[in-house]
Amino acid sequence: MTVEQEILRIAAVIGALGAIGSVAAWAYKTTKAFGNGIKCMLRSSMLNTYYKNHDKDTWRQYEAENFTLQYEAYKALGGNSFIDTIKKDTESWEVGR
Repeated sequence: MTVEQEILRIAAVIGALGAIGSVAAWAYKTTKAFGNGIKCMLRSSMLNTYYKNHDKDTWRQYEAENFTLQYEAYKALGGNSFIDTIKKDTESWEVGR
């Protein structure tokens, strides 16, 4: 194999690595955007449930269960401590039917 052929092979490998890097960067950016969107929707849903029920300090069983599942997912996605304050407030609420 000639030197020119080796250089072309190396250039092809470098080009392929660059393409793979571009795809990886796009995947990372897209995944981060989806995670942020999901985090925002979870926060919004939890706040809607909170403000709907905070005057009476009671909520339905399914609301409490959904809130807990949403909270866990929100925190796993790196959600901030603002929702911790809201969750702590809901811990004293009674569960109605």
